Amino acid sequence: MSNWLIYSLGFVAQGLFSARILVQWIMSEKAKRVVSPTIFWVLSLIASYIFFIYGWLRDDFSIMLGQVIAYYVYIWNLGKKGVWHKISRWWRWLVVFVLLLTPVVGISFMAGEAETVINSLFKNTDIPMWLVVFGSLGQIIFSLRFVYQMIYSSRKGESVLPAGFWIISLTGSAIIVVYGIIRLDPVIILGQSVGFISYTRNLILWKRNNKS
Repeated sequence: MSNWLIYSLGFVAQGLFSARILVQWIMSEKAKRVVSPTIFWVLSLIASYIFFIYGWLRDDFSIMLGQVIAYYVYIWNLGKKGVWHKISRWWRWLVVFVLLLTPVVGISFMAGEAETVINSLFKNTDIPMWLVVFGSLGQIIFSLRFVYQMIYSSRKGESVLPAGFWIISLTGSAIIVVYGIIRLDPVIILGQSVGFISYTRNLILWKRNNKS
């Protein structure tokens, strides 16, 4: 597949990621507090699916790792929002089955082609091992914000986006931007840069709401 097609796929995913942030930001501004809208999680799930494929085509382990960590959290939040119960039973089972099965199929394929996968992901001259570790660290931090959000939401009994979520977002995003610059990856650089303003603004809204 040509590079421009691969980059196009990445930009579509990042466009959806950016759209979720903008929608969440606008809805939070209107509510004068940080909100967790359903559309945020819908766009997250679709974008994550596409971005994983982009990472695969780019032989980028850190991107794939980041998406796998967050993927099931998106599904969980949609369940908490009651989305799955709004779909007819047969469609619900089909959609959930496909969503849950896709990562399993991907991992199974990787296991069957273990040597080839290891060579392309960890012995790639374009991405030295120290950079793989650095990028993976950023993706892990960035993705763990959703694990934190899920635990926090479970205790609250509803899907919410707490202050810690935005603090972790800023930290992980900063590392990923540096990684993207080193990799000369415009998809990563542009996608992560867009979120900085929203993460900061959500922290401000949270602080104001907490004071009031």
